[in-house]
Amino acid sequence: MNIGHLITFLENIAPLSYQEDYDNSGLIVGDPNRETSKALISLDCTEEVVEEAIQNKCDIIISHHPIVFRGLKKLNGKTYIERVVMKAIKHDIALYAIHTNFDNVLHGVNAKICAKLGLTQCRILSPKQNVLKKLVTFCPTSHADQVRETLFKAGAGHIGNYSECSFSAQGTGTFKGNESTNPFTGKKEQQHHEQEVRIETIYPTHTEHLLLKALKEVHPYEEVAFDLYPLANHSPEVGSGMIGILEEATEEETFLRYVKKQFNAKVIRHTAFRNKMIHRVAVCGGAGGFLLPKAIRAGADLFITADYKYHEFFDAEKKIIIADIGHFESEQFTQDLLQELITKKFPKFVTRLTVQNTNPINYLI
Repeated sequence: MNIGHLITFLENIAPLSYQEDYDNSGLIVGDPNRETSKALISLDCTEEVVEEAIQNKCDIIISHHPIVFRGLKKLNGKTYIERVVMKAIKHDIALYAIHTNFDNVLHGVNAKICAKLGLTQCRILSPKQNVLKKLVTFCPTSHADQVRETLFKAGAGHIGNYSECSFSAQGTGTFKGNESTNPFTGKKEQQHHEQEVRIETIYPTHTEHLLLKALKEVHPYEEVAFDLYPLANHSPEVGSGMIGILEEATEEETFLRYVKKQFNAKVIRHTAFRNKMIHRVAVCGGAGGFLLPKAIRAGADLFITADYKYHEFFDAEKKIIIADIGHFESEQFTQDLLQELITKKFPKFVTRLTVQNTNPINYLI
């Protein structure tokens, strides 16, 4: 397959529109029309990772963290970022990053963390707004079922654990075509009254172009009437962090030692124990300190994340335990998840997990 085919799959899982404003996910280097036969998957894209790709004849590197966050004004090899980009271009290796958009989906980075911890009843901790819209269209009664089914197949009608959600109402539509028209029903230059169905359904904003394309293909009218409404509703499937429940409440130190083992963490920095059992756990891969108020409001006993600064630990105010397990440690299994998803979709496509430990932090124990 070509790189574009692989990218389409990845961006169906984690649409680029879900990334944060500061991010740079997507195809950073490479031609989407070029053929690909083997991918190297890593958390970071370093010079050593590119060299591994060269040695193993991988023509694309899929990393969680983008090698380029800000614009490059020069490419002369002065920084490691420039050297990575130059080396990838020289050896015709595409670089693709799937970062905060993969953080922000229900079955992404944080779901993997929850799975490693054995959490159940997991949900998004901070659901996003402005990622849902409503489509309203009108069609003849005879075509209503067909239009609805087509919209559902194009990705509309999902609300939480429910699918094929819509609302319909009967009414009378009027129209009058000019001499250049070929109306589906009625006659040119004569006002026509038609019994129609008003169909309403919800959809994720990133699917809009596909949804409208499908609507126009299935609708019998020459001119398709439709309205698009932005919604303030939160999406339960898109947002930051996750929270879940332990099947059995566990003593604080016992559970933190379990976390340390599961994530092979050299050290866990944490706030004071509260002498309460751990039952509800909030997580956020990478730097998740901004979610602390949401974790407290959600009733979490423990918040697992990374990149906490000294003064930020005081913000726990004895309402919760903050556990900083390290940025690399919290996100390391993202590459395993990517390999699982790609292999399931493309069983014959070769994927390889990097053997490089890209964690830039070392610990003297």
